[in-house]
Parts: sequence; C-alpha cells; structure tokens
Amino acid sequence: MTREMTGKCLCGSVTITVTDAHDPSVGACHCRMCQRWSGGVFLCFEAKPGTVGVRGEVARYASSAFAERAFCPRCGSHLWMRNTDSADAPYDLMPGLFDAAAGWPLRSEIYTDRAMACVSLAGNHERATEDEYEAKNSHVNERN
Repeated sequence: MTREMTGKCLCGSVTITVTDAHDPSVGACHCRMCQRWSGGVFLCFEAKPGTVGVRGEVARYASSAFAERAFCPRCGSHLWMRNTDSADAPYDLMPGLFDAAAGWPLRSEIYTDRAMACVSLAGNHERATEDEYEAKNSHVNERN
C-alpha cells in the first residue's frame, strides 16, 4: 500500500503519519511480554523507518535487550514496538491508531501455544509456536 495515512493516540497528543509503502496486513503476538503490554494479544503492522513521521511527545520503554515499546505519556496509548539493534528495523505500529487499518486481514500469529484461553484468532494465516518462532529468530534470547 502506498497511500499516506495518519493515526493518533486516544487523546490526540501524538500523531503518526505513514507515507509510502507499508504492509496493509496485521501480525499478532501472544508472548507473555506482549500479553502484559496489550492486556491480551499484541497486534501490529510494519512500516519502514523512513516512512514513519511522529508529532508529539512519545515515551519509550526498553522492554528487552533488543526492543523498545513506545506510548503516549499523556493518555498511555500504545504506539509501536521496535527492535533497537538496527536503524533499519521497521516499526511495528498499532493498527488501532489508524482508521485506514480497520479492514486489513490478519497476516501472521506467533507464540500461538502461549495464547490466552479467551483469544482465538480464526482464519487462514501463518502460525508459529514459541519454539518455532524462536528457532527462526535467534535475536530473541529472553523467554517471555
């Protein structure tokens, strides 16, 4: 998708604009860290760093040795998760901030064996258990 889109936090203090190409599909994560942060399941879409513009004050939290999570310090809305070990790492943006994301399909789901009993995501999409995901992503050296 190449159209510009804008999203905002709950209070409107932070505005995020994505220009140029981004993936118009959503990924889901059920790891314990994402459950704690989101209250259940973390949903995101990817956008390259050069395409993401942010206005407003943002708080960042180093949630692991390789990643940060960002949020609005005023209303607490979650904004993104991003690996910090590379300047080229994409933003994993929260789709709920963007009206344009309402109809996007689910692309993938990871840590499926750790999903909360109340969360069951239907559909035909890629799925990976904790062991399957971590076997392909050696940078994940912490158990969630």
